[in-house]
Amino acid sequence: MSLTSRLRPVGLLALVLVAASPSLRADEGFWPFNAVPKAAIKQAHGFDVTDEWLRHLQLASVHFGGASGSFISPGGLVLTNHHVGLSTISKLSTPQRDLVKSGFYARTLAEELKAPDLELRVLQSIEDVTGRVNAAVTAGLSKAEAFAARRAAIVQIERESSEATGLQSDVVTLYQGGLYHLYRYKKYTDVRLVFCPEYDIAFFGGDPDNFTYPRFDLDVTVFRIYENDTPLKVEHYLAWSADGAKDGELVFTSGHPGGTQRLYTMAHLEYLRDHSVPATIDLLERRQANLKRYGARGAEQERQVKQDLFGIENSLKRARGQLGGLKDTAAMARKQAAEAALRKAVAGDAKAQAAFGDAWDAITTSRQPQLARQQLFLEGTAGLDSRFYTLARTIVRFTAEQQKPEKDRLPEYADARRASLERQLYSPAPIYRDAEKAKLADSLAYMAATLGAEHAAVKAILGGRTPEARAAELVDGSTLDDVAVRRSLVSGGTAAVAASTDTMIQLARALDADSRAIRKRYEDEVTSVERDAYAKIAQAVFTTQGTSAYPDGTGTLRLSFGQVKGYVEGGTSIPPFTDFAGLFARQDRFGAAPPYDVPQRWDDRKARIDLRTPLNVVSTNDIVGGNSGSPVVNAKAQVVGLVFDGNIQSLPGYFYYDGSVNRTVSVDSRAVLEAMRTVYDAGPLVDEIRGQAGPAAK
Repeated sequence: MSLTSRLRPVGLLALVLVAASPSLRADEGFWPFNAVPKAAIKQAHGFDVTDEWLRHLQLASVHFGGASGSFISPGGLVLTNHHVGLSTISKLSTPQRDLVKSGFYARTLAEELKAPDLELRVLQSIEDVTGRVNAAVTAGLSKAEAFAARRAAIVQIERESSEATGLQSDVVTLYQGGLYHLYRYKKYTDVRLVFCPEYDIAFFGGDPDNFTYPRFDLDVTVFRIYENDTPLKVEHYLAWSADGAKDGELVFTSGHPGGTQRLYTMAHLEYLRDHSVPATIDLLERRQANLKRYGARGAEQERQVKQDLFGIENSLKRARGQLGGLKDTAAMARKQAAEAALRKAVAGDAKAQAAFGDAWDAITTSRQPQLARQQLFLEGTAGLDSRFYTLARTIVRFTAEQQKPEKDRLPEYADARRASLERQLYSPAPIYRDAEKAKLADSLAYMAATLGAEHAAVKAILGGRTPEARAAELVDGSTLDDVAVRRSLVSGGTAAVAASTDTMIQLARALDADSRAIRKRYEDEVTSVERDAYAKIAQAVFTTQGTSAYPDGTGTLRLSFGQVKGYVEGGTSIPPFTDFAGLFARQDRFGAAPPYDVPQRWDDRKARIDLRTPLNVVSTNDIVGGNSGSPVVNAKAQVVGLVFDGNIQSLPGYFYYDGSVNRTVSVDSRAVLEAMRTVYDAGPLVDEIRGQAGPAAK
């Protein structure tokens, strides 16, 4: 019996997915917009997803760096989370005007604040370029050579597309190398802050409540996109539902889930469990402690690192949840059993065994903890945590890579990515020298402790000095916080970089050859091997069921669907909605002690708020990090919520989905309107969101 006929009832990937969760549920998956399972949605929820509906939602969805957003008015308003906008809000703040603490509302267009370096994108089209990418691989190439050939083909495809269309063009790797799709984006760089609440209400409950439910957060921010110095005129935007969603209602999210590992082999997951994730936790715990020490020096120091600390604590809690999922013996046993069945089926078919059989063992042997540590500290800069150093290395490499043919450059320095790179390189966002010294000193000490004081790179970087002394020397001797200096170095090319006496430029120059060598070795011995192996596993999937199963998250636009639905935790039934009454009750329970203290204006206006208004809501939509800021829409494509988190049970969702307890946590659409009207006196903004007025020009 052939492999195909043996596995046709469920398919190879379906076996993996069954192992990953108690039951294969209809609302599982991050679906590319060109591969939405319309029939499954119809069968499970009775809703016909049309091409027009999908196209409208796609063009109304906004890529927000590593997160998500959506157009919500014809005047260019973009909705996302406060924590997604926090970096920009921090950059727009000063010691005299801390917008993170006080919140912000622009009552007129003239008051809207221009973000210093924010770049938003809207996906215009998707094209399958798998054949062209794979055609670059000729017979007899090694895995490393095949990887390089595909990468060169990708650079060429992106360049040709960008030149032909004027759109940002990115080739996306799907199914770990099974498919390659070209995503074309319209890019916007004039983005202005319109509204954000105070940090203390956007992140009410702080780190203790993060990734929990019930929640009581107004995690929302509104920006506006401009073109030619006027508000963007938008055809595809999402209407706002004043009625919100109902318990049991079908809802969709449109966002950008980041990298997931649901299709990883057991050996790869065990490596994550035993090495990668614990190392990440160790690094994050150290950085958390260091930032807290620096912030404890005073109010200004606390302000300087608040956004960094939020990101570290969010990542740390997520990593701990991921490790818990990897240590869940029942879940891992299901994945192990499914993989064993899959490998047995492949082995039972001579043709399949010859084509795919070595894939699992190749992934097992490719894992190299020591090499990964070198990659983390040198190429990944875990030991050089400083904005100064990041800028220096970018300048050193940018000028060097520009001297090469494009096909030979590092991918991030391809011409198609140049505008975005320069936007970040020349950002006028403030850099705080004392904070940089504190971060750099601690990361240098961590590198020395991890790699050893006698490691060649450690000795070369420290030069016999203490981490604190070396960090001070490096920061004090650099002027890269001056945008004009950065521009001058880049315009002067490799000659200017070679002649520079800037301490950070000198360090980046000294480390670059060894750092590139580590990167090349990692690509040759790990990345290229795994890309080849996972592509084989993907091909095994395609021989049985095509591409009807969803790929892992890649930070690209995906659709998920589910229902507004509570769950049971520890025998207690958790209802799907919270409300403003619960917010104030939780404040009272903790005596209004931070982080359970609402901003003063909320206490002052409590009597005006309809406390029965739903505040947060949970649904079964399948999301992970990167979905923050995704709109939650109903079947009419109306906004009923704004994704900002998952519950604690969702954290293993990077590896498997359990629909019985996995929940997406969102701000209810009704809460946004109620808060804007009654607490922030933002009636004109509400009117624009509701389609009852245009942007306020005066």
